[in-house]
Amino acid sequence: MDPRTREHAAVLVDWSARIEPGDNVVLQVAEGAHDLAVAVAEKLGERGANVVSGYASDEVTRAYLRAHDGDFDEDPAHELALYRNADSVLFLGGGRNAAATADVPGEKRQALARATEGAREARMATDWVSTVHPTRALAQRAGMAYEEYRDFVYEAVLRDWESLAGEMAKLKEILDAGSEVRIVKEDPDGDGGSGPSRRTDVTMSIEGRTAVNSAASVAYDSHNLPSGEVFTAPYAAEGTAFFDVPMTISGKRVRDVRLSFEGGEVVDFAAGQNEDVLADLLDTDEGARRLGELGVGTNRGIDRFTDNVLFDEKMGDTIHLAVGRAYDACLPEGEEGNRSAVHVDLITDVSENSRVEVDGEVVQRNGRFRWEEGF
Repeated sequence: MDPRTREHAAVLVDWSARIEPGDNVVLQVAEGAHDLAVAVAEKLGERGANVVSGYASDEVTRAYLRAHDGDFDEDPAHELALYRNADSVLFLGGGRNAAATADVPGEKRQALARATEGAREARMATDWVSTVHPTRALAQRAGMAYEEYRDFVYEAVLRDWESLAGEMAKLKEILDAGSEVRIVKEDPDGDGGSGPSRRTDVTMSIEGRTAVNSAASVAYDSHNLPSGEVFTAPYAAEGTAFFDVPMTISGKRVRDVRLSFEGGEVVDFAAGQNEDVLADLLDTDEGARRLGELGVGTNRGIDRFTDNVLFDEKMGDTIHLAVGRAYDACLPEGEEGNRSAVHVDLITDVSENSRVEVDGEVVQRNGRFRWEEGF
């Protein structure tokens, strides 16, 4: 076993999930994450936690969904009981085939997402953390040699998270005090060339919201490892946003997404590839056409796009907007925010020809914050 795998497990259990003796932990393990699961189980045993493990396979999910008639029972009691009695849920990603569910009909995905919304809410009420183990399939999707990809993953995961949290706190403070965010990114072709404009100019309200300093720990209301973003829950979006970072959604590669907002809702959309996947996503429910998240990537240990949202959305010089569910940690007490059975992040590279304004003041230009050299 790579010794960094044990370091990864230690960060997950100690820093990220903050597991205590006697905690009830659900461990969901993807096909390729066996080594990490062994290391995590060892740490959980040392800690004196109670563990139930599950097999989180996309190929198993595919077989089930394709065989099912699509009339799913709403929030099965056994699944609800599992998560309602859990203190933590740890997701260890690392599948064998990123496109395993590509041939599952979109309507079945939507039906299952709607039927299991209660179980998903129960799971998200725990101290859940999602991470990934480097596998050959993920390396292939990233266009990297396996050894190179392992180095990339551990460079992103094994960070000085406490120090990074201090840096990100500067952006959190600005967003917490702000009322409106505007994101502007010029079309690199000027007039869009022969195709539609790739320009972004979108505004959204963040008044009354609380930004999350996502430093890879539930102590910061952060649930991803690696992390390295500051995010909030915007609303009342107006304008158009173009997302130039390709990503796999529902097992299919989607690229060059354009969303147009009026009154906070997506009123027009397009994609350069697999637009039908985007259409299925936006048709899941009413909340799927509204924003649930504005996130700003800050993890400069992530230096390239890998078609894995866990990494790509955290990369420095990126911004992402998620359609669907808003996270409760960003909302005022008693306010529900946008509800949806989905939460899907769309990413844009802001390293060039771009700026982010908060209440009219530029806080980031071409990926650099105003307190960084080169702003």
